[in-house]
Amino acid sequence: MYKIDSAQNRIVPLDARRFGELGFSERKHLQEWLENCPQALAQGDGEELLIIQKEFDGFDDTRERLDLLAIDKEGNLVIIENKLDDTGRDVVWQALKSAGYCANLSKAQVVDIYQRYLNQKAQATGHPAVSAEESLVEFLEVDGLEAAQINRIKTQRLIFVAARYRKEVTNTVLWLSQFGIACQCFKVTPYQASEGLFLNVEQIIPTPESTEFMIGMVAKEAEEKSADSEQKHRHTLRLAFWEQALEAFSQSSCTLYNNISPTKDHWLYAGSGMSSVPFSLICGKSEVRVELNIGRRNPDENLFIFERLRAQKDEIEAHFGQPLEWLPLPNKKSCRIQYAKPIDGYDKANWAEMIRWLVDHMTRLENALREPLRTINQQLKQEALPAVEVPSQAYVAEEPGDDQ
Repeated sequence: MYKIDSAQNRIVPLDARRFGELGFSERKHLQEWLENCPQALAQGDGEELLIIQKEFDGFDDTRERLDLLAIDKEGNLVIIENKLDDTGRDVVWQALKSAGYCANLSKAQVVDIYQRYLNQKAQATGHPAVSAEESLVEFLEVDGLEAAQINRIKTQRLIFVAARYRKEVTNTVLWLSQFGIACQCFKVTPYQASEGLFLNVEQIIPTPESTEFMIGMVAKEAEEKSADSEQKHRHTLRLAFWEQALEAFSQSSCTLYNNISPTKDHWLYAGSGMSSVPFSLICGKSEVRVELNIGRRNPDENLFIFERLRAQKDEIEAHFGQPLEWLPLPNKKSCRIQYAKPIDGYDKANWAEMIRWLVDHMTRLENALREPLRTINQQLKQEALPAVEVPSQAYVAEEPGDDQ
C-alpha cells in the first residue's frame, strides 16, 4: 500500500505492521472492528451481512465458541472466524464444527439468538432493545418472518479473517469449496504512516474475479433443490394482484406505473423524478400501503430530503387529505413517508377494495409531493449540500419499505 505525495508527485510505501507489535488483540480489537463494520467483508457490490451474535457458545453439550455469527441477504448463516497475525492450523476444523452446530438451528432459535444479542447491545448502550423479528424482516426484505427462508439445509457459509494464512488452511478451504461449501478468506494487514493507522482488508479466496461465478453456481444449485410451496403460492398471488392493480392504474389519472410490469414481490416502485427516491405500492399479508421511500446512497442526502419535506408537513398533509406517517427510522438505511390501511392482502375478495384504495391514495400522495420534490431536487443539484439541523437523533439510510 502506498501513500500519494501530490506535492512531490511521488508515491511513498506505507509500513506494513503486525497486529501484535501495535498492541492489538484478536477479541478486543479485530473482532470488535468486524462486528461494527461487517461491510469490510463484503464480497461484492451489494453484499450485506447482519451480525446476529458474537462470542457465541450456546451449543448444547459442548464448550465450543464461535467468534461472530452473521446472516446474509439470502437468510444463510455466516460463521466468521477471526485470527490475528496467524491462522494457526486448526481454524478450518474449528469453523466446520461451528457450522455443523449452526446447521441444526431452527428459524425460531436464530431469532432467539439474535434477540439475546440485541438485548445485550441495548443493555450496554442504555438504548431500548430492538425487536429481532422486525429487524430480520427488514434486513431480508420479506413480508413477514414466516415467509423468510433462514438457515436452510447446506447453506451455511464460512469466513476466515487473518493477517497470515498457512498453506494447510488455504488448501483445505479450496478443497471444501469444490463440494459447494461457501468459504472465503480475507487477509487483513495493518499499515502505519506517521501517526496514522490503516487497515487493508483483501479477499484472497476465492479471488474477486471468480467470486461471482462461484456464488452463482451455488445459488443455482440451491434454487434447483429448493421448492418452497408457500413462497411459490405467494409469488403467484402477488403477480395476479399487481396485474389487476396496474390495469386499474392505467385507467386512472396517475401515470406513475404506466411503464411498470407486475412482479412477484410485495412492492412496486415508480420513479418520482429524483434518483433513488421512488413512490412505492406495498401489498402485504396484513395491509396495503403507499409511500415515498428515500434511500439514496449518501445518508446526508437522505437526511436533507426528509427534513426538507418534513418542514412542509402541514401543507403536504393538507394536500394529501390525511395525516401521514413520517419515519426517519434511526439506525436504518432509509427513511419513509407513508400511509397504510390494515387489510388481509392475500384474500382475493379484498382485492377490488385494495386496488381502489391504492389508486386513490397514490394519486393523492404524488400530487402532494410533486412540487416539494421538484424544488428539493434542484437544491440537491447545487454544488454544496446545505446544512441540515437534525432533531435530537441522527439516522442513516435503510432499505426500501418492508411489509409487516
